Order: sequence, then C-alpha cells, then structure tokens
Amino acid sequence: MEQPTSLSGLDLRAEIDRLRRERNAVILAHYYQKPELQDLADFVGDSLDLSRKAAETDADVIAFCGVRFMAETAKILSPTKTVVLPDMDAGCSLEDSCPPEQFAAFRAAHPDHIALTYINCSAEVKGLSDIIVTSSSAETILAKLPADQKIIFGPDRNLGGYLARKTGRDLLLWPGVCIVHEAFSETELLKLKALHPGAPIAAHPECPAVILDHADYVGSTRGILEFAKSFPGDTLIVATEPHIIHQMEKALPGKQFIGAPGADGNCNCNICPYMALNTMEKLYVALRDLQPKIEIEEGLRLRAKKSLDAMLTMAESTVGRGDLGPARVTGD
Repeated sequence: MEQPTSLSGLDLRAEIDRLRRERNAVILAHYYQKPELQDLADFVGDSLDLSRKAAETDADVIAFCGVRFMAETAKILSPTKTVVLPDMDAGCSLEDSCPPEQFAAFRAAHPDHIALTYINCSAEVKGLSDIIVTSSSAETILAKLPADQKIIFGPDRNLGGYLARKTGRDLLLWPGVCIVHEAFSETELLKLKALHPGAPIAAHPECPAVILDHADYVGSTRGILEFAKSFPGDTLIVATEPHIIHQMEKALPGKQFIGAPGADGNCNCNICPYMALNTMEKLYVALRDLQPKIEIEEGLRLRAKKSLDAMLTMAESTVGRGDLGPARVTGD
C-alpha cells in the first residue's frame, strides 16, 4: 500500500494504536519522555523496569521511546524481535563520554579491576564490562561483590561518587557526566528551597554531590516516584529530568511538584535534548516502516548480554524497591 507523504490530518494516536495491533508491537517509554508518549505506552518505567519488560515481552516488535542505548539493550535481550527507535539520533551524553576504545584501554591499564558499568553506555562498552547496573540496582549489586574486589565504575562519575560515599567502597571512576543533571544550580536550588521551606528535595544520583547534599531522598526515577507517593507534605522539589513530574501529577493531583532549576532559575533548561527527539509523528513512522531499526552484530550482542544477564540476576532483590537510599549522604 502506498504510504502518505504527509502526516497532516492523521489521528496519530489512533494510527499508532492500529499499527500496534497489526504489528503485534509493544511500546516502551522512559519517564523522561514527553507526556503524550508516556500516556500511549504499554509500559512506562526506568532503565531497569524497561530492561525487564524487553526481556519478557512476547511481542514481535518493540518500539522504544527512549534513547539509543535503551533500544540497544532491548535488542541485546530480545534478538529475534524487531526493535525500532523513533529517532536514531537520540543518544546520551554519558554514552558519548565513554568511547569503547578508550574504555578498553582503561580496563587494560587496570587488570585487577572488574568493570561495574552504568547502563547508560553503548553496546560495545557493555561488551567490555563485567556487570551492568542501573541507578535502582547499583547498590544492591555492589553489596554482593567481595569487599576486597577492585572496581572500575563508569561512565557516570556522579553516580559512582554517590555510591562510594554511601557504601565506603573505593571505586575507580570514569569521568563521564549527564548533561541534564549537571545543569542543576545549587544557588538556584537554595533560592527555591527558601520559597518552599517545608518542601523536601528528591534527587537522582546522576546529580553532582553539591545537589545531592541538599536532598532528603536520593534514588532512581522509580524510587523518586515512590517517594513522591509517600512523603507527608504537599510540595516536592524534584531534581531530575522534569518530564517525570507528569507521572507524579497523574498519581497525586492534590500535591505540587516543582522541577529543580538550572542556572537561569528555570527547570525547562534541564529537559534532556536526546529524549526530546522522540515525537508522536516519529513513533508512527517507526511503527509504519519498522525503521529506524536497531541491529547488533551477534558476537557483540553475546558479549554485551553477559553483563546484562549478570545485572538481571544480581538485581532480583531490587524488584519493587527502586531506590538507592532514604536520605541524604553528607561528606566530602
């Protein structure tokens, strides 16, 4: 059938639903996606949630509304399924900060270390790693490793630094950062806190220590959502990508959720530019054409799968918890 050259006049939600049925497709969306994409997804979650859904689904097609490393993870875990990403340019600053050849050389320079690697990395880096972690599984997995085991942690130095401070483990950190969480301003956060003196701060551990030191709760996106449901007040300051607030407002319409600000005092500067590349129009085209499609060479896939399988096995005790800790970590 000849495809329309223009999408104007199409009921995109209805067309996506039609294609979802015809393709036997499942739509996965991260909490950092636009609200309209979250609302039509079959599953919305953090990286660990979505990794599990990708591994468990019996759909023929996975449409991943997220960024490229997430869609790659789905393909690694479900090689016989077609995995599409609405925009192949939806990358990640953490992935970009850790080129595989440089990571390989770093590993070779520290042969007595294992690599505990954050899921925000390329398939090639996963293939060079021993165990993948997410922000909701990292502490549980770290606790299962021998106390004398030397560990490289990458690519997020902020998450690694947080784990080191909280657990007392000596981690050799790769110097990558998330551009979204680096953009938060301590000065503007304190101004906002002064305007809402009773409001707690919930922060993602990708934030720098100067932000985490002011947080009442530090955890993954799923953990932050659980905290939002349980804190006793009526206002919460949220230091992570602000699209997660959509889920909070849906679940708790009587409470106020305020995104932590950047240097200009505005939380909108902290919208992830990579996540924002996905749109309803691009999702429709991806389901219609089954492109852009994730392809991974089988040898690489199997190497990367070992580190992901280790995560999924070792993270079992985090099911339903999704946090790194109930309160701030102070110190250096």
